[in-house]
Amino acid sequence: MRPYRETVSIAEDQSWTLLNRRLDDEIPFQWHYHPEFELTLTLNSRGQRYIGDHIGRYDDGDLVLLGPNLPHTWCSAERIDPAHPHIALVMWFTPDWARPLTGTLTELKAMEPMLAASGRGLVFSAASAADVRPLVESLPGLDPPSRVIRLIEILSRLARRGEYEPLASPAADAMAAASPDRDRISRVLDHLHAHYRDEVTIADLAGIACLSISGFHRLFRRHTSLTVSDYLAQLRIGRACALLINGQLPVAHVADEAGYSNLSHFNRQFRALKGMTPREFRRSFALPVRRAGRQAAAA
Repeated sequence: MRPYRETVSIAEDQSWTLLNRRLDDEIPFQWHYHPEFELTLTLNSRGQRYIGDHIGRYDDGDLVLLGPNLPHTWCSAERIDPAHPHIALVMWFTPDWARPLTGTLTELKAMEPMLAASGRGLVFSAASAADVRPLVESLPGLDPPSRVIRLIEILSRLARRGEYEPLASPAADAMAAASPDRDRISRVLDHLHAHYRDEVTIADLAGIACLSISGFHRLFRRHTSLTVSDYLAQLRIGRACALLINGQLPVAHVADEAGYSNLSHFNRQFRALKGMTPREFRRSFALPVRRAGRQAAAA
């Protein structure tokens, strides 16, 4: 299943755009991506969200930030209050819109790591979502100048709280935050993304980074918040998820393509990271796609 590219329209007299989406029937499964950042608050709805290789449940007040070109969709199961519609308040803004804010305004520097981390998709804590919910809900009633100020306030408040968790596996173009060690960690990540199917030793990675083994461990932890083995596991399972979503290879072949010579180990690690078996993961994507196809045919 390939995502389609969605075109987001931003009015000529505005720098970003807001979608106040209200649906009586359902939020349909529409697997897509776009080059803009997306911040989405979902209200009066529960179901599943699909972000990269992540599948998770959402409920009323779910707040998620997506980086550019990250495939995603929401698929509703029910309205919480049947008398009211599903609501999705969607804010789209471009990297060119965000870059001057964090690059020139010292007061907004806290937004920079949050936006960088959004390449994997970020879900905010219930407390953070509740904190900004009144601000987001006020956006449709504001004029364009007031809206842009309010959006900056929302992003700044979320960044200062810092209560968010990544959803998808590390993206193939993972970038470390700017620092004197940028070249070192970039070389290491490039090597890992190119050779994650192979045996990778800490000594080899430390050599690539031109550091001692202890210095390399500190560098890697500082930039990824993961151990090398955990990072590799996420890369390999992320590759497996892509194969399960986009093709019909047998699970054993998927495991081999993702770098696992032992199928039992692959199944255990997949369940540990995704909370389900590879077959269950594949079915969870196939069901909404089949439902969407039946609805399109009926229309």
